Amino acid sequence: MQQNNSSKHSSGDMRIGMALAADRVMTGVFYLVAGFFLVLLFAFAGYIIIKGFAGAKLYMFAFAKGGIGNQFFNTVYLVFLALLISVPIGILSGVYMAEYAKPGRVTHFLRIAIETLSSLPSIVVGLFGYLVFIVLTHAQWNLFSGALAVSILSLPLISTTTEDALRSLPESYKKGSLGMGATLRQTIVTVLLPAAAPRIITGVILAAGRGFGEAAALLYTAGMSTDINWTVWNIASPTCALNPFRPGETLSLAIWGARTEALSADSAEIANLSSAVLMIMVLTFSILAHTLEGRIKKKMGDTK
Repeated sequence: MQQNNSSKHSSGDMRIGMALAADRVMTGVFYLVAGFFLVLLFAFAGYIIIKGFAGAKLYMFAFAKGGIGNQFFNTVYLVFLALLISVPIGILSGVYMAEYAKPGRVTHFLRIAIETLSSLPSIVVGLFGYLVFIVLTHAQWNLFSGALAVSILSLPLISTTTEDALRSLPESYKKGSLGMGATLRQTIVTVLLPAAAPRIITGVILAAGRGFGEAAALLYTAGMSTDINWTVWNIASPTCALNPFRPGETLSLAIWGARTEALSADSAEIANLSSAVLMIMVLTFSILAHTLEGRIKKKMGDTK
C-alpha cells in the first residue's frame, strides 16, 4: 500500500516537473519572439530615421515649395478631419451593435457589411471616393474628400473595437446601473463607455495610424499638389491652410511622388526625410495615445 502511494506521488511529481519545464520552455520561446519583434522595430525605425535625417538639408523643413512642412501639416489636418468623421459614427455603430441590435438577418447582414468593408483594398476605396466625392460633386481634389475616404477605411476598425470593448465589460456594470434606476442610454453614456474608453482609444490609435500612412486612397481624392499661403486665414480662400476643400499632398503621397516622378535632384533625400518624419509622427502619436490610455486606466482604478 505504501509502495503504491509512493509511486503515485513520484508520478505526480514527475508530471508537475514536466509541466513546469514545458512552461519555462514556452515562456522562453515567447520572450524570444517578443524580443525579435522589438529588435526588428527598433532596427527598422532607426534605419529610416537615421537615413532620413543624414541626407537632410535645412531648406527641406520649410513650409514652402521645396520643403515638407506643408505636407506635414496636410497629413495632420487630414487625419484630424478623418477622425472627426469616423470616431462618432464608429462609436455609435459599435454601441448599436453591442447594446441595441437584436440577433437576426439584419444584424447578420450588418456584420457581413462591416467585415467586407474592413477587407476592402485602399485603392478600391480611393477609386470609390474619386467617383463619388470628386466626379459626382464636380469638385477638384481636396482634403475633405481624402478624409472621407480614410474614414471609410477607419470605420470598421473603430466600430468593431467599440463593440468588443463593450461586450467584454462585466455584466454587473450594466445590471448595477439599471438596478439603480438609470435608463439604458444613461448607463451607456455614464458607465459603459467610460469603462470601455481605454480599448476604444486603442482602436482610434490604430485608425489614426492607418490614416497617417495611407497613400492609395488619397492619390485619387486629396491630390498630389498643395498651395498654402500662411498669411491668408480666410477659410474660404483656396490657399488658406485650414480650408478643407483645397488640394493637399500628404507625406505619404510626397514619398510616392518623389520616388516615382523624381522631379528634383534631391527627390531621394526628400523621400527619405519624409519617411523619417512620418515614422516619428506615428511613434509619437502612439506613445502619447498609450500614455493617455494608461492614465485613464489608472484613474478608473483609483476611483473604484
